[in-house]
Amino acid sequence: MALLLALAVFTASQGGVVQLTFPDEPGVKSVDVDWQKKKVPFVRIQERWMTVIGVDLDLKPGEQTADVLFTMEDGRVDRREAIIKVEPTSFPTTELKVEDKYVQLNPADLARATREAKELDAIHSKITNEILWQEPFSVPIPGGKGSNFGHRRIFNGEPRAPHGGADLRAQTGTPIHATNRGRAVLGKNLFFTGNTVIIDHGLGIYSLYAHLSRIDVKPGTIVENGQLIGLAGATGRVTGPHLHWGMRVQGARVDPFSLVEMKTNEK
Repeated sequence: MALLLALAVFTASQGGVVQLTFPDEPGVKSVDVDWQKKKVPFVRIQERWMTVIGVDLDLKPGEQTADVLFTMEDGRVDRREAIIKVEPTSFPTTELKVEDKYVQLNPADLARATREAKELDAIHSKITNEILWQEPFSVPIPGGKGSNFGHRRIFNGEPRAPHGGADLRAQTGTPIHATNRGRAVLGKNLFFTGNTVIIDHGLGIYSLYAHLSRIDVKPGTIVENGQLIGLAGATGRVTGPHLHWGMRVQGARVDPFSLVEMKTNEK
């Protein structure tokens, strides 16, 4: 049975997420979406197919297209075009003062930072074809707030990449909890982000917790929603103790609070 090729329209802001859902149909074996040169799988939840895609904070506003592919049990592929209306977001500029070694890198630090950036890119480029969470995403510090996602940053007078996460106030030793269930894929000290934990939540959704004073999880282990993963600190490039909490969705830099606000999906 062929699916109707009706046009679907979704809306998201720069640095946000889009939850795509389509009703299940007889004969459908799997569903995927081609979005920003990445193939993202859907999961079947009760009587519908669902996935989440990320809208990078620098993605051009306006209408973006995505092809949703329905693979049938007989091998046929039905294609449905989805329109993602990307609304602009205004990001202010923030000037910060840090140690000079984190702005003007010596050859050894530059080599390390470059090596670690490739390691992080390799992690974020992998899209796990399953959903590891069921409950809503939560803030790693209960009640914590952060409003500096996407800020255009100037370190010691020199422009740098926009801020890809939210900074939450925290004194050294503050407990940090997993934003949702997933698999820990990194727990180590990095040049810029200090002691860092990354968790894979499935479907290309990753959470990052940086500048920790202590790491309490090991790569490869399953982490439950709200589980203690470490303590806040001031390691790496910082102006003081806090938690840098980031989310990547298929590599897109998104506001982590957009995941917290996302509607829960239950299997």
